[in-house]
Amino acid sequence: MPEAILARVARARLRRYHPGVRARASARLRAARSRTPARTLSARFAARIAAFRLADVPAPVRAGARLVILDTLGAMLAASSPAYSATRILADFARRVGGRPESSLVGLGQRTDCVTAALVNGTLGYYCDIEPYHGAAILHGPAVVLPTALAVAEATGASGRRFLEAVILGIEVACRVSFALDPRALYARGFHPSAVCGAFGAAAAAGHLFRLPAARLQVALGLAMQQASGLLAWASDPTEHSRPLNPGLAARNGTTAAYLARLGFGGPPTPFDGPYDAFTAFSGERRPDALLDGWGRRWHLSGLAYKRYASCAFTHPGLDALLGLAADHRLRAADVREIVLRFPRGGAHMIDDHPLKSHSAQYVLPVGLVCGQVLIDDILQDRERHPEVARLRAHTRLVPDARLDRTYPARYASIVEVATRDGRRLVRRVDYARGTPESPLRPEEIREKYRRLAGSVAPATRAEAIAALIGRVERLPDLSRLAGLLRPAARARRPVSPTRVAGPHNGRATAGRPTPLAPRRAQAFT
Repeated sequence: MPEAILARVARARLRRYHPGVRARASARLRAARSRTPARTLSARFAARIAAFRLADVPAPVRAGARLVILDTLGAMLAASSPAYSATRILADFARRVGGRPESSLVGLGQRTDCVTAALVNGTLGYYCDIEPYHGAAILHGPAVVLPTALAVAEATGASGRRFLEAVILGIEVACRVSFALDPRALYARGFHPSAVCGAFGAAAAAGHLFRLPAARLQVALGLAMQQASGLLAWASDPTEHSRPLNPGLAARNGTTAAYLARLGFGGPPTPFDGPYDAFTAFSGERRPDALLDGWGRRWHLSGLAYKRYASCAFTHPGLDALLGLAADHRLRAADVREIVLRFPRGGAHMIDDHPLKSHSAQYVLPVGLVCGQVLIDDILQDRERHPEVARLRAHTRLVPDARLDRTYPARYASIVEVATRDGRRLVRRVDYARGTPESPLRPEEIREKYRRLAGSVAPATRAEAIAALIGRVERLPDLSRLAGLLRPAARARRPVSPTRVAGPHNGRATAGRPTPLAPRRAQAFT
């Protein structure tokens, strides 16, 4: 072998094996790596979203998703009644500004572009305040994500399987963003988590249906952050129109973000990194691990709760406690002198003599005791015309209890104290309302709730046909049949009279309640 070749081999071996040479080479490699930016949290989050597939979802979670879809559709159908002014305005708005007729408006007999459909259907989803929610995330994810997925799936001709994937994925993303930002911090700054965090979930759901790759999903999340909005200012709106608009805005914003990303529009690639990220903008808190920890092992959809009352979920444990005391002690409203509700200090301001009836414990608890239920008509019409509701509202107090903060918001622990006119003091604590994962409703109870909600505006045969399609949604080639059943205009229903009175309700009321007209009975459930 020529000497020159032998020399080159020797030098190569020296570089390879000599400790000093190896150390210098390793130092250069480390320096090069330090100059290469690490993969951002935003990029890793988008990559997980892009890789999501239904095959990775356990069967119980898929079954739960079908129930969530059914329950939310029931709420949307009930809200589509022309008896509600907001619904009439939304339908008119869509007719005036809507674009290409590609997506159906639930119960409104119309089709419009997918962005407008997401806005309108998202508002309907939260209008009756009876849809599923996530207690610990303080989030109404299904009211945002399902309308988004419906609109985009119909517009793109997506399969039922892809639609189901989008719903599960969108709810997962919305919940994880809420936990990462800390919903309590969002509330403290006046932001509505369902609107702010819901926009990210909607972008993920729409992006999945548009089949965006990870890089485009990252842009969609950035554009969702730029549009994210939704304040608690609806608390001062007595019409209850702007409250449900927030999920509608989130659905619209997320759909817009994904659509723009699909078309190649640019956007901030680091919504969860850098000086202008979502943590800084919305909450001031930073829990980035919540975005990725347990991905594919822990499913936040399984943490959703099903509502039994058309009011803020913070009032539900108290309602369960109060109605339980009334049933056990055969209390009539006339027997009660005072009602005291103890609630975690961290959330008490949201239900303590709130201007909105749906969020006022001083209104909701008396209505529940007198009527045995709290329905959307009890919120949209003033039941204080009923003398017992008016009397008890003046004698209902909320006491913020710091001791209950220890488990808030994982638990909406509530203690109800009832003072009776004959001198008794009855106390009951409820940590979890019926319908929460800790005190679940049976699947058949959820289906019956859907039938009653949907039956308030649609024939029973159509309501059952919708439920049957949801039961096998993974096998649907597209959503055309489902959309065709959801779209027909809701039948007219008379508003419930606040003055006509019936007899005792469920054996718990004394002075009776407004006559439950057929549509109202259809919305009642226990």
